[in-house]
Amino acid sequence: MTSDTGTRARTGAATGTGTGAGTDAGAGAGTAQAPSLDTDALLDDPDIRIVVCCGSGGVGKTTTAAALGVRAAERGRKVVVLTIDPARRLAQSMGIDSLDNIPRRVKGVGAEGAGELHAMMLDMKRTFDEIVEAHADGERARAILENPFYQSLSAGFAGTQEYMAMEKLGQLRARDEWDLIVVDTPPSRSALDFLDAPKRLGSFLDGKFIKLLMAPAKMGGRAGMKFLNVGMSMMTGTLGKLLGGQFLRDVQTFVAAMDTMFGGFRTRADATYKLLQAPGTAFLVVATPERDALREAAYFVERLAAEDMPLAGLVLNRVHGSDAARLSAERALAAAENLDADGIVDQGAGKAGLREPAESPAAGSAPTPDTAGAATPEPSEHASEHDPADIPDAEADTRTDAATNTATADAVTVEQLTAGLLRLHAERMQVVAREQHTRDRFTALHPEVAVTAVAALPGDVHDLAGLRAIGDRLATGSASAGAA
Repeated sequence: MTSDTGTRARTGAATGTGTGAGTDAGAGAGTAQAPSLDTDALLDDPDIRIVVCCGSGGVGKTTTAAALGVRAAERGRKVVVLTIDPARRLAQSMGIDSLDNIPRRVKGVGAEGAGELHAMMLDMKRTFDEIVEAHADGERARAILENPFYQSLSAGFAGTQEYMAMEKLGQLRARDEWDLIVVDTPPSRSALDFLDAPKRLGSFLDGKFIKLLMAPAKMGGRAGMKFLNVGMSMMTGTLGKLLGGQFLRDVQTFVAAMDTMFGGFRTRADATYKLLQAPGTAFLVVATPERDALREAAYFVERLAAEDMPLAGLVLNRVHGSDAARLSAERALAAAENLDADGIVDQGAGKAGLREPAESPAAGSAPTPDTAGAATPEPSEHASEHDPADIPDAEADTRTDAATNTATADAVTVEQLTAGLLRLHAERMQVVAREQHTRDRFTALHPEVAVTAVAALPGDVHDLAGLRAIGDRLATGSASAGAA
């Protein structure tokens, strides 16, 4: 099967709609529409035993893997999720105090059905230790585990984490205890590191440099030391200056102890690659609708095809939408500017407006005799200040002025608020347009790749309910439902 055929076969199985690129009449002429990824069909397929979530760092791989695990378990499968993310939030969202190198049952998932969910977090060093313990006798294993070079190698050598993730995947698959394994691949600078690093580490441990270092130990005793002193004196002298004599001795001691295991690293790396190429494996490339993330996703899709690895589709995370998409950004901004202009005019008129002359006496007018009498009452006439025919009229005018001013202020506030909301909507629609343009570029390059778009949530996922919500959105492709 060619790589293109393998990709299309898996995509067709996941979508049920084939892989041809269509045209979205509603989106405008020439806009390619990717087939829809049916994640439920993927999770329900008993032939799918491994789902690998891959992509560049920070795109939501860990959350996606956990949500898929929860959904698969609640649909009746016995699932283990292997995560690489050391953050405690994932363990907390599953109701587990902590995750480690041992699969632990997640309570409250699949309890009513036949499904189960187990979760674990890769312990890179512990996994490396398990390999040593499994492939060396007790004395040799102890010498390796105590070797300073091995301790550095197992804790942070470039590619070790990716290699150990695949080693752990092989161990889980060999146990045959779960019918679905969901793998969250390690965070890395580039999505391609996940595929390259295991081979790099295997090649290093089984390479010419290591074999050269092993040669003295293989020759044995003084002959070996003589060979080392004569044939490698220049190299070891240079390395000793650069790395330190003790470091070089640690490396040589490590190599001598690992002599019988080096071939196994290459063998297991090759076996893992074949496992990833098997029909029972499905890759989900996870990305966000941003240019850099989708560029990495495109590279990954091409690499999977070149390596003949089965691609199920693309999960597009944190997609923004709007329930008021019919109101374009341009119209929203124009309406906001009109409201601002109207508010300025109204506010100016309110400040400059004067009462009609009939509503108040003209300044400097002479009082009538009645008015003059009212203005200078006798002390015995003070009770007339409370006459309903006089004072209440002035109070009514005061109340009317206050109500008019309040109404004017309220009207301006509503206009300003409406204009602000229109501007927020315009910004959202600009984001939506940019994300759609970026997605269209990816689809134009890879029209055969099935896609599900997951609407952005207003906050982080911190419990099983949040993981279930993500699972629902993965299944329905609910990015158009308005969102965060």
